[in-house]
Amino acid sequence: MSAHRWLAAAAAIWLLATGCGRQDTSTGRSAGSDDAGAPVFRVLATSDLRDALPLQEMVEKATGVKLRFTFGGTMESTEAVLAGKADADAAWFANARYLLSDAQGQSRVKLQEKIALSPIAVGVSESAANQLHWTDPAIADRLTWKDIAAAAKAGKLTYALSNPATSNQGFMALMGVVAATSQKAEALTAADVDRRAIADFIKGYKLPGDNSSDLSEQFIAQQGTRVNAFINYESWLLSLNASGRLREKLTLIYPREGVSTADYPLLLLNDARRADYLKVVDYLKSEPAQLWLARQTLRRPIKPELAARVSELPSHTGLRVELPFSTDRALADGLIDAYLNEFRTPIASTFVLDTSGSMAGATRRGQLVQAIHYIAGADNSLTGRIAKLTSREKLWLLPFADQPRQRTAFTVPAGSPPARGVQSVADSKAKQQVLAEVRDYADGLRMTGGTALYDAVYLALVEMLEEQKKNPDYRYSVVAFTDGENNQGRGLARFKADYAALPEDVRGIPVFMVLYGEAREADLKALVATTGGKVFDARNTPLYRVFRDIRSYQ
Repeated sequence: MSAHRWLAAAAAIWLLATGCGRQDTSTGRSAGSDDAGAPVFRVLATSDLRDALPLQEMVEKATGVKLRFTFGGTMESTEAVLAGKADADAAWFANARYLLSDAQGQSRVKLQEKIALSPIAVGVSESAANQLHWTDPAIADRLTWKDIAAAAKAGKLTYALSNPATSNQGFMALMGVVAATSQKAEALTAADVDRRAIADFIKGYKLPGDNSSDLSEQFIAQQGTRVNAFINYESWLLSLNASGRLREKLTLIYPREGVSTADYPLLLLNDARRADYLKVVDYLKSEPAQLWLARQTLRRPIKPELAARVSELPSHTGLRVELPFSTDRALADGLIDAYLNEFRTPIASTFVLDTSGSMAGATRRGQLVQAIHYIAGADNSLTGRIAKLTSREKLWLLPFADQPRQRTAFTVPAGSPPARGVQSVADSKAKQQVLAEVRDYADGLRMTGGTALYDAVYLALVEMLEEQKKNPDYRYSVVAFTDGENNQGRGLARFKADYAALPEDVRGIPVFMVLYGEAREADLKALVATTGGKVFDARNTPLYRVFRDIRSYQ
């Protein structure tokens, strides 16, 4: 069974367990129309397909079908389709296995056609590849996932990778290591997982992220300093090489055992638009469209003979076989659980909480309390489990109003890993107690006073630097929530000046800002531009979902 199929079967089980996909609401009803009243053929697409946006005009010119894309994350888009809430005529994902591995997903998808191909690859900076002797094609073709893990363990390979708990690329890279060291071609089980191999591979994981776009920006900024490799789809890595923005180009490695390949199927959701769907598919699979996709997005055409005509695609390597895996649910659950709670670098973060008077309303205070309950284990859904505080994690809650208030620390105890393989482990009583204490803290928050945002963020960074000196083996971050304009203490200009005077180590502590209410978006973006991190807009998104997204970057 292919790696995508294995992951999809597990993901489908997870998604169904959350309650998604149980509604009978029909999907894909397209009420949209252009200015002239003609119906629009709406496609829900994964965010990494933004580079295919020009196809809207190309399809309309060639077929008369008014194609319009809406972009979203893979997990949320998949959940929307399964729940019958996609509100689209078609979907375009990196793969369709999430949807088609169970009856519920099969009922949503009326037709599917593969449009393009892109395998997972390990992009290694040329200088690092030279040092590892991986630039020789004869050597590179013999490299295995075990070799990748060994280089990571030795500190010679430090890489960026989308979070394995939330992204296909990240999870399949982790599964590549598992498959390479299991010595089983089929029926892989949770007990077969080589724990040491995972630990070795994770030692090189230095730059996490939620999606390829944001992670690419971080990689570009930190290539040659913090990281020397990027694990992603071939098309993404080739695009980075062609962008001219890298400090040095990447040498692409395709581990010998095989890789996972995205086949980008276009999925019909609304059977009433079948005729338009077939027109779109016929065009996308035509030679002009296939060559355009290959040359402009560097995804491989479905037909190998067309790929051979595209000079931008590597000619020395073909598509590798798909890694064979079992559909054992215990393996999927256990591997994700082990990654989050055992193998990844543990998280240490300060949550800077706005408790000013503007937060006193039931809605805003309720949102914040709900969000803290969310990460403290109140939500047992798939996404809730991913966002949950993990074993070994250190958390400080720092409320602020006119000035920063007293910081409160929580430490989640380590779990008891199995002697062999991986498995999902229920929270210990000690862990449940800490989670309950976090929820109780949130329940006791009181809102009054002004908004000294920059003072609170600055204090959190200073305190994180001190913690980092005492416990360097953690991944540190600051997460700040505010609904209003800073009106006490430091202004933005003074904050920038004080930040610049901090030790260089502060550059490794990103600040994630959550925007809602009347907070000044421009100022928060300026703060993030200074400190690193990202702004999350919670004005139209539930705050607990924002928390979940932030966890993908930690």
